[in-house]
Amino acid sequence: HGAEWGDPPQGSASPPCVFWSFSCRFVSKEGEEDEEGHVQCPRHLLRFLCRFDRDRCGGLERGGEHPGLPPSGSGCGSVQAGGNRCKIARTIKEAIEDLNFEVDELQEQEIAVCRLRIKGMACTSCSESVERALQMVPGVKKAAVGLALEEAKVHYDPNVTSRDLIIEAVEDAGFGADLISSGDDVNKVHLKLEGVNSPEETKLIQSVLETTEGVNHVEWDTVEQTIKVAYDPDITGPRLLIQCIQNAAQPPKCFNATLHSPPKQREAERNHEIRNYRNKFLWSCLFSVPVFLFSMILPMMSPYGDWLSYRICNNMTIGMLLRWLLCSPVQFIVGWRFYIGAYHALKRGYSNMDVLVALGTNAAYFYSVYIVLKALTSTSFEGQDFFETSTMLISFILLGKYLEVVAKGKTSDALSKLTELAPETACLLSFDKDGNVISETEISTQLLQRNDVIKIVPGTKVPVDGVVIKGQSHVNESMITGEARPIAKKPGDRVIGGTVNDNGCIIVKATHVGSETALSQIVQLVEAAQLARAPVQKLADKISRFFVPTVVVAAFLTWLGWFIPGQFHLYPKQWIPKAMDSFELALQFGISVLVVACPCALGLATPTAVMVATGKGASQGVLIKGGNALEKAHKIKAIIFDKTGTLTVGKPSVVQTKVFSKIPLLELCDLAACAEANSEHPLSKAIVEHTKKLKEQYGSHSDHMMESRDFEVHPGAGVSAAVEGKLVLVGNKRLMQEFEVPLSPEVEAYMSETEELARTCVLVAIDKIICGALAVSDPLKPEAGRVISYLKSMGISSIMVTGDNWATAKSIAKEVGISQVFAEIDPVGKAEKIKNLQMQGLIVAMVGDGINDSPALAAADVGMAIGAGTDVAIEAADIVLMKSSLEDVITAIDLSRKTLSRIRLNYVWALGYNVLGMPVAAGVLFPFTGIRLPPWLAGACMAASSVSVVCSSLLLQLYKKPLHVEDPPRPRDASDLI
Repeated sequence: HGAEWGDPPQGSASPPCVFWSFSCRFVSKEGEEDEEGHVQCPRHLLRFLCRFDRDRCGGLERGGEHPGLPPSGSGCGSVQAGGNRCKIARTIKEAIEDLNFEVDELQEQEIAVCRLRIKGMACTSCSESVERALQMVPGVKKAAVGLALEEAKVHYDPNVTSRDLIIEAVEDAGFGADLISSGDDVNKVHLKLEGVNSPEETKLIQSVLETTEGVNHVEWDTVEQTIKVAYDPDITGPRLLIQCIQNAAQPPKCFNATLHSPPKQREAERNHEIRNYRNKFLWSCLFSVPVFLFSMILPMMSPYGDWLSYRICNNMTIGMLLRWLLCSPVQFIVGWRFYIGAYHALKRGYSNMDVLVALGTNAAYFYSVYIVLKALTSTSFEGQDFFETSTMLISFILLGKYLEVVAKGKTSDALSKLTELAPETACLLSFDKDGNVISETEISTQLLQRNDVIKIVPGTKVPVDGVVIKGQSHVNESMITGEARPIAKKPGDRVIGGTVNDNGCIIVKATHVGSETALSQIVQLVEAAQLARAPVQKLADKISRFFVPTVVVAAFLTWLGWFIPGQFHLYPKQWIPKAMDSFELALQFGISVLVVACPCALGLATPTAVMVATGKGASQGVLIKGGNALEKAHKIKAIIFDKTGTLTVGKPSVVQTKVFSKIPLLELCDLAACAEANSEHPLSKAIVEHTKKLKEQYGSHSDHMMESRDFEVHPGAGVSAAVEGKLVLVGNKRLMQEFEVPLSPEVEAYMSETEELARTCVLVAIDKIICGALAVSDPLKPEAGRVISYLKSMGISSIMVTGDNWATAKSIAKEVGISQVFAEIDPVGKAEKIKNLQMQGLIVAMVGDGINDSPALAAADVGMAIGAGTDVAIEAADIVLMKSSLEDVITAIDLSRKTLSRIRLNYVWALGYNVLGMPVAAGVLFPFTGIRLPPWLAGACMAASSVSVVCSSLLLQLYKKPLHVEDPPRPRDASDLI
């Protein structure tokens, strides 16, 4: 098969890095042809590709090396040179060839990623224009532009183009662009230098840092006197970099570096944009209010306004001159941004809101100038100017944009709160050679490095992800996972950065720092989700392509429709307001149509709702990877649940053992544990844990295990391995049948007895003879029954698909209320079951947690991964349930339904506004009711429509979970009494 891997997975939370693309032909030397003549891919190749898919997206899990692949830390996230990449590529090629497949072609291709802040986008047409401009740049592979987020994510080939050329392309399209981050910014630190006084010293420090192991990129800022260093956290860290700078100085010279925190770019630019629109609006009001008074108010307040009618020259009055002088700064200085936007739009061959505003205000302004000049040169001409139309129109539009950017800032509140969870400082412990604490130092959290040991006292936040090595406490993780109940932590348990330590002092070893922490990964995932365009957005995209040209044509036809009948006196003369003629009345109607239409409201309907929903979901412990997943989730009609770790707690334990031969129980369990040691399945971990406890009971405290070779996983069946020269099989009945191991009546009877008790029977065979069995029990999650019942009330059917035996599966299904069960199904079979349901026209979701669930998660319309599951499952899923609670399955679906309902309401509001507003502006009601929409009032309506759509989306912030299963109160323990 041809395979091309060049881009990271959609919605991937992995940090930006270099990916490879290669094409290869897999020729099976042992595959069999099916009925249609297709060669079936052996399972061990499928497993290899599955593991590689995880490895390319963030490196191997620590402590879990895979044969045939590079060791941990040498994955794509830490590639520093072309030599390393070629070495890894060769290793991948050799690994595939070792599996009896031929690799015909190997082509390396670098794909770099950068994120840009885009300035000046007002509607969908703007975001589409930026996207088109980016995609036209040679070397750009993919570009996604988010209107609500005001960002662009670009995947490009660094050998063909550069970040500067990409930014230049955006600026040529008429928009501003600033670099937010690039591929080498995954882990970076900003340092402020002291004692550096010459360019030579700067070059010295830069060269020292560039030659330091683990440093990827060094960038010097001469203005701020700061240096930005991108580094590999596996090799070095901020404190080591500061030490390198200090050591670079030759006595008596002294260099020093301190942590520099650059201002938050997004927040600073948002505040700048708000101030900019506010100031422009106030300047506009300074001129437009007097114009409005001189044209609409004072002329009706005789004798106070009589002076405005005094003639200066011929028929030109003081009022005309004042209105002209006051209107011009608003039209050409305050409103200059509309000219710029319209110019760049028309230059690129599309139209946007700026085009409508520029046409409307120019028509009013230049017609008014014509009236003034005509009055100046004539003693008999009388006409009405529309200077107030131009000034008031610009003022109301600026007010609308000001309110819009303020409201849009609120849509990312949830994300902002997440980024602020991590504490500013941490207590770093230093140890002597004997492991005794010699000092406690309070340092910035940004200076923490991997493997640092930190002290966390009660009431303080956990600074980074780590493992508890000493002490016990309860940690409140509600801000990350949504779990309301504090979680007990003891040595060996993991803690998440940003969570709060409740009641005990714990010592933690840092495992993930900087952009690798769970908090940073969540923020990256939510940002990626907000950048992804939902399918429902296509409606607005289609409308936006012909919206503005249609409005311009409609405005022209409106003008003609009123002007021609007026010239031929086809409607009563009294319809024409005093001091107007038929041309001016027709012009007012035409301008009103131009400015009342609002493409911005349509463009904001979807992205603002998705932005609020994904942020709200993250705060509730539900991570949604993009608008596509959010939209599909509301259509779900069937949910497939895995059993182990999904419906059950996922911490099975051996509750009974049975020996069918003369082999000692300890030896039997020891052989089984050695065979299972390399497996990640929960049942395997239960057997290994049971063996350890058994050894302690027999007085053996050694953790040493016999060496196993030829380890192989048989998906849905078990594992096999050679231990001490013996073939050890650990698994279910199917595994025994595969290896032609006979099952005695005694074994069959024990299996039936165990399965009737809803336990899993694990058989252990040595040299193809069944020597014993272990009964493993995994308790149900307390909320499982209520969740299945609630899903049924939502019209969603629940199905259980498991690799476990039929008796256990049926017993579990009966207990939770699931009527449809498929048991003894391997991972490929799970994906097939999903495809069968999809062929029936159902939108299918899959909820799972393990590696064996990843094919099904990928095959489902919506994959939901339990947060405590494996990296592969989480990577393959569309939605991640951080709390590992089944109630969040309902939360995800309900949030999706609420969001889609809100998007539809936004569209109804935006489209309904335009559909109703344009006829009123065109004067449809005027002959019957005398109601006319002046251009300045039409502009106010247009501004109000965008603000109303954003505020409608903000109502999603009030979302509450539909189902909340109360946890039983935790027992008081010693830590509570301290």
